[in-house]
Amino acid sequence: MPYILLAILFLLIIFAPNLWVRYILNKHHKPMPNMPGTGGELAEHLLKQFELSHVKVEKTEQDNDHYSPVDNVVRLSPEALNGKSLSALAIAAHEVGHAIQFNRKEPVSFLREKYLGKAQAIQHYGIYILMFMPVITSIVKSPHIAVLMLLIGIVTMFASVLMYLAILPEEWDASFNKALPILEKGGYVPEQYMPAIRQVLQACALTYVAAALADIFRLWRWIALIR
Repeated sequence: MPYILLAILFLLIIFAPNLWVRYILNKHHKPMPNMPGTGGELAEHLLKQFELSHVKVEKTEQDNDHYSPVDNVVRLSPEALNGKSLSALAIAAHEVGHAIQFNRKEPVSFLREKYLGKAQAIQHYGIYILMFMPVITSIVKSPHIAVLMLLIGIVTMFASVLMYLAILPEEWDASFNKALPILEKGGYVPEQYMPAIRQVLQACALTYVAAALADIFRLWRWIALIR
């Protein structure tokens, strides 16, 4: 029984942040007719205000809101681009915050450049190696090769976790040093909705934490498999 409780507690720790992020974003997803514009219109307005008219705003698939420093584009999901919800406005402001970071070449903006590419490369090659693991082990027929393959899997998971943790300051800055002051001082959102905006911005900043915890769960499964 204690083992079952520990397992449940472990799963809650791992998945609770991700569930909370999704809950907050969905909770404040309801359209607000009294809002003056959509998330996409707010993003374009803020980019002009901060003299970043060269940064484009594009539509992307659902749940893939992001700023691309390579293309210098703010990409918003249909709900954020065309919606007038609190989530849409907060997400748009958060991604514009990233655009401000990168175009001003702020120190926090170099975290992603420093860690993201290397970690993704490790994951990329690690996934291919793991995909071919059954073929290689069947040919070589050595348990040592299987263990080596699994160790490579662990390295890829560690790389992903470290990547997300390393760029957390960038996410927090985009939410609370950029988006929140912009929305507060600019009067883009009525004061009574600011607590909800803070919640959404916190969810935006902690999205990477939720992803990192999910990777830790996958890492735990690799370790269990090796044992």
